Amino acid sequence: QVRLVESGGGSVQAGGSLRLSCAASGSAPFSGYCGRWFRQAPGKEREAVATITPLGTTSYSDSVKGRFTISRDTAKRTLYLQMNSLKAEDTAMYYCAATWAGMSAPGCPRESKYWGQGTQVTVSS
Repeated sequence: QVRLVESGGGSVQAGGSLRLSCAASGSAPFSGYCGRWFRQAPGKEREAVATITPLGTTSYSDSVKGRFTISRDTAKRTLYLQMNSLKAEDTAMYYCAATWAGMSAPGCPRESKYWGQGTQVTVSS
């Protein structure tokens, strides 16, 4: 079982930056997990915005590409989402998720198994 705890959300003006953190419990090597960040705005479907594979390959949704960066610190068992040039449309609840894929897995399973409780990001224009 893995418990994920997000932090770092808050309110910021458009053009500003925030860094979200997601601390993971557990004993399995953190580098064997796929990490994802999702967001969900009121009245909208949940959107996957960033993914990092066990090999460290990253991918982003078109809506955040070039502005957001997903990363991880395996020693601290923490997943990060650096968000720059924030826009009002980035306002949402942000969730981290993790799924064990294996130490050398080149890709990630479709579904995420472990989820954090979410952290609110509000961007004012």
